[in-house]
Amino acid sequence: MGNIVVARHIFTGVILAGGQARRMEGQDKGLIELAGCPMVQYVLDALTGQVGQIIINANRNREIYGHYDCPVIADEFEGFNGPLAGMASCMRAVKTPYMVTSPCDSPFVPKDLVERLYLQLMRQDADISVAHDGKRMQPVFVLLKTTLLGSMLDYLHAGERKIDKWFEKH
Repeated sequence: MGNIVVARHIFTGVILAGGQARRMEGQDKGLIELAGCPMVQYVLDALTGQVGQIIINANRNREIYGHYDCPVIADEFEGFNGPLAGMASCMRAVKTPYMVTSPCDSPFVPKDLVERLYLQLMRQDADISVAHDGKRMQPVFVLLKTTLLGSMLDYLHAGERKIDKWFEKH
């Protein structure tokens, strides 16, 4: 993994578990078990070696997520406003130059996700690096510079919620 392993302290990982899970009849997706283990644990395991710290964004079941020895931060915006609201709420607590996010219900996060996103960010001299599966962008797998907090908050305070529209601005 080269310099990324050495420099993992410049990255903070955020696990997005703040949604309502409407398609799952309200069941918290990160706490659903797969092969006897909650899905959030798979994401934690994958990110642990790639980042210096992990934060969990959760609006429900915060006490359960608190058992994972990570700070748990709720959205600062009323209601369930989507992943961008969770990203912004967590970014306020991030002290590193970069934040990487992953949804809580993705048990197969690549062990080199941060490295791949970071290398693309550097190659493109960009502020944001978003995962792409070959067919479409996967906007909740993103690495971004934490200097974007002001832009993100302005966008959300203007009543906007669409993550891909905000990405287009950068």
